[in-house]
Amino acid sequence: MRTLLASLAISLGAAGAAAADPRSEADAAAGETLATPCAACHGQAGISPTPTFPHLAGQQMSYLAKQIMDIRDGRREVPQMAGQVDDFDDQDAWDVAAFYAEQDPHLGQADDDEALLARGEELYRAGDMEKGIPACSACHTPTGGGIGSAAYPALSGLQIDYTVSTLQDFAAGDRDNDPNGVMRDIASKMSDDDMQAVANYLLGLN
Repeated sequence: MRTLLASLAISLGAAGAAAADPRSEADAAAGETLATPCAACHGQAGISPTPTFPHLAGQQMSYLAKQIMDIRDGRREVPQMAGQVDDFDDQDAWDVAAFYAEQDPHLGQADDDEALLARGEELYRAGDMEKGIPACSACHTPTGGGIGSAAYPALSGLQIDYTVSTLQDFAAGDRDNDPNGVMRDIASKMSDDDMQAVANYLLGLN
């Protein structure tokens, strides 16, 4: 009986270890070293100097680790990232994600055009029922911080150009690593004006 109980305890311990959250094992210091080449496009602390490259500072660790692994494994095509993470193992991806998650997020300033802001806020907080567009805040939270447990990204402070191009890629099906196609479905129902409005709103959502 003691042998059986001991074996069961070992098995349960092994199962628990296997199910451990990789976020708890991530090493931000190691990630900072690995992220050194990333600074050219994303900035030393994850604030990109270029509007077409996303800010990574303050991004949800689980989302960013997934994107790194998806790019590495060919599930997401980003020509500018070709070869950049080919040698990363999963731990490297989590370490880099941990480094950026610890950085202070970008604080942006939206265009104060009243109609543009109102439409962006409407889409983000309430969606558009007539078009079948759900509220962005349902998955990305009212503050735009994202949900780590679900790997939903933080969106606040993202550059307008990057947000619009990302929505366009989802709408066209050029980007397809979204779970259950949820972003492809939503973006396909958005007009160019809708995309511009919500992107502007997100830039100033601090």
